[in-house]
Amino acid sequence: MLTKTQWNICLQKFEEMFPEAHCELVHKNPFELLIATLLSAQCTDVLVNRVTAELFKKYQTPEDYLAVPIEELQDDIRSIGLFRNKSKNIQALSLQLLEEFGGEVPPNRDEMMTLPGVGRKTANVVVSNAFGVPALAVDTHVERVAKRLGMNRWKDRPLDVEEKIMRWTPMEKWTQTHHQMIFFGRYHCKAQNPNCPECPLLDLCREGQKRMKAK
Repeated sequence: MLTKTQWNICLQKFEEMFPEAHCELVHKNPFELLIATLLSAQCTDVLVNRVTAELFKKYQTPEDYLAVPIEELQDDIRSIGLFRNKSKNIQALSLQLLEEFGGEVPPNRDEMMTLPGVGRKTANVVVSNAFGVPALAVDTHVERVAKRLGMNRWKDRPLDVEEKIMRWTPMEKWTQTHHQMIFFGRYHCKAQNPNCPECPLLDLCREGQKRMKAK
């Protein structure tokens, strides 16, 4: 397992490799980011951005999503995985936003998590990127990188990963660390064929060393 000193080295390397890491979901406001993040579950940001380029022209408010039959919304996002369930959640959360929050996305994570289809990861993404609230969302990339490096145990839950990283990372760096770990996992430490030979963290990485020895 990594020590805190080693984790600080990882943070420095993430910063050096991806200083401009950012949210790659295209959005203009908190509501669009909420919808895009909900759609991104088990789906790539590239595909989501392709779909939302047209979706956000047609639907701009919660009222817009409620003004069409569910079948029409399903057709509009059909190329995205789990489109039926996501359509249902989008209409349900749109209704709740209108009934309970004046049609606006609440800037509070706990309140946001009361919305249908909005879990902790989605809420963390939105509060940190749309409202500037320090948060650290754990998606598949963040979880994979943390466990490969030995920051966390393989059996740890996403919440365990989130809490450990937050304990060892300055609060003002939570959001940027989230983005840098995503970029590291998406473009370097990939799920398949990670670039271990050229990794600046190879000496610290338990998984990388194991893979190199197996070659």
